[in-house]
Amino acid sequence: MAIDYRQIEQFVYREARLMDESAYDEWLAMWAEEALYWVPANIDNPDPAHHISTIYDNRSHLEARIKRLKSGMAHAQAPVSRMRRIVSNIEVAERPDGTVEVQSNFVLGELRRSHQDVFFGRTLHRLCPDGAGGYRIAEKKVLLLNNDGFIDNLTFLV
Repeated sequence: MAIDYRQIEQFVYREARLMDESAYDEWLAMWAEEALYWVPANIDNPDPAHHISTIYDNRSHLEARIKRLKSGMAHAQAPVSRMRRIVSNIEVAERPDGTVEVQSNFVLGELRRSHQDVFFGRTLHRLCPDGAGGYRIAEKKVLLLNNDGFIDNLTFLV
C-alpha cells in the first residue's frame, strides 16, 4: 500500500478534533484491536513493566475508559474539559512490517472550572492498514514535555 501523506495527515488532525470534541465513540473507532495507548511518566522511554506510566491502556482498557467518560460518573470530568489542540511537524515513515510511523508535535489547551492548563508534547503513532484503504491506530505514545512534573488532572484524552 503506497503511503498517502495527505491522508495520514488528515487522519492525525481528525483524531485531534475528535478528542477535543469528546467524540468518544468516533475516536475509539479509529483504534485497531491490538491497541496500545501509552503516556509515560518521568522519562520518555521507560520500560512500562518496571516504571509507572500515566496511561498504559490496551483495547479493553480504552473501552472501559470511554465507557466511564460517557457514563457521567467520571467526576474528575464533571464538567467535561473544554479543549483545543494544535498539531504540527508531522513526519511519516513506512515501516518494514507494512505499518506507518507518524510523529507530530502538539500544544493542547484545556479549560475546566475556570482553570486553564497548557500541555506540550510529541505524539508517536503506529498506524496499520484497515483493509479498506484507510488506517487504524495500533499504538499511540504521548510524550508530555512535563511528564516528570506535577500534572493536576489528566482524565481527558491526550
